[in-house]
Amino acid sequence: MNDRRVIWERQAPDGRTACVMISCCAGAELQIVRTRDGGEEVVLRELYPDHSSLYERAQELNRASSF
Repeated sequence: MNDRRVIWERQAPDGRTACVMISCCAGAELQIVRTRDGGEEVVLRELYPDHSSLYERAQELNRASSF
C-alpha cells in the first residue's frame, strides 16, 4: 500500500507547488508537484531507500526555494 504525504507547500498567485512523499515497503519517492489551472504536473521525481534521506532532501529543496 502506498502512502502519500505533503511535506511542504507554497501558494503563489498562479498556482501551488508541493513537496510530496510517496512511501511504500521498498522505500520512498519525493515529488515536487505544481498545480495550476486545475492541472497537476510532476516537475521533479527522486527515489530514496529510506524516509530520513528523503526528508533531508525535502528540507534542502525548501531552503533553496527554486520551485
